[in-house]
Amino acid sequence: MWDFGIKDIIDILVVATGMYWLYRSSQRNGSLVLYQGILAVLLAWLIVSQILRMKLLGAIFDSLISVGLIALIVLFQNEIRRMLMRVGSRRGWTSFMAMFGEEGKSESRRVWLDALVLACRNMSSQRVGALICLERTDSLQQYAETGDMIDARLTTRLVEQIFCKNTPLHDGAVVVREGRIESAACILPVSHNMEIPQELGLRHRSAIGLSELSDALVVIVSEETGDISLAVGGEIHRRLDAHALQKMLDQQMSPVLAPVS
Repeated sequence: MWDFGIKDIIDILVVATGMYWLYRSSQRNGSLVLYQGILAVLLAWLIVSQILRMKLLGAIFDSLISVGLIALIVLFQNEIRRMLMRVGSRRGWTSFMAMFGEEGKSESRRVWLDALVLACRNMSSQRVGALICLERTDSLQQYAETGDMIDARLTTRLVEQIFCKNTPLHDGAVVVREGRIESAACILPVSHNMEIPQELGLRHRSAIGLSELSDALVVIVSEETGDISLAVGGEIHRRLDAHALQKMLDQQMSPVLAPVS
C-alpha cells in the first residue's frame, strides 16, 4: 500500500514537470532520441537501486547519475537559459501555465495563424513569392540553421517585409515554430517526385520535398501567378483562397494532427 504525503505529491509533480519540459525541448531541437536515452537510464537506475536493492550496481548507477546531471546542464544549456529568462520576465508565469493549457495554446495559435493568412493574401494580390514552413511534431532545426536566425513573433508586416523583393532574406524559406519566425532565407530539400506538374518551379518542389521528409506544413505563394498552395504529407493543394488556407491550417494545427484527405 502506497503511503503518499503532501511532500511526496509535490516531489512527483516537480519531477514530472521537469521531465515534460525536457520532452518538449527535445522535440523542438530534434534531440528526442537523447531524451529517450536519458529516460531509459533513469528507469534502469530506479529498478536497480529502489526495487532490486542491488548495492554494488546501485552504487555504480548513483555515480553515473551524479555525473549525468552535469552532462544534462551542458547538453541543455541553451534551453535552461531560455527557460530562466522566461521565468524572470513579466510573461513568465503566463507562458508556464500556457504550456499545460491547450485553451491558451489554441487562442495563441489562432492569432498568429490569422496573421499568416492575411500576409499570404496580401502577397498573393501583389504577386510576391513566399515559402513558409510551419513546424509541428518533427523538428525543423536542421533547416532553420541553414538560414539567418530571427526569433521574432510572427506578424503580418514582418512576413511581408521578409519576402519583399528588395530585401536580402526574400530568397529562401521561413521556418515558423510555435508562432515565432525562427529563421529566414533557409534552404529546403527538393523533391525528386517525377509526378510533380512541370509548371511548378523550385519553390513548390522544395515545399513538397520538406513535406515528404517531415510532418511540417509548407505554405507557398507563387511569384508568377499569385496562387496560394499548401504542401503536407508529400502532396500539394493548389489554388487556395484565404478562406480555404485558413480552414486547412486550422485543421492541421489542431491537437489531433490528421493528414489532409
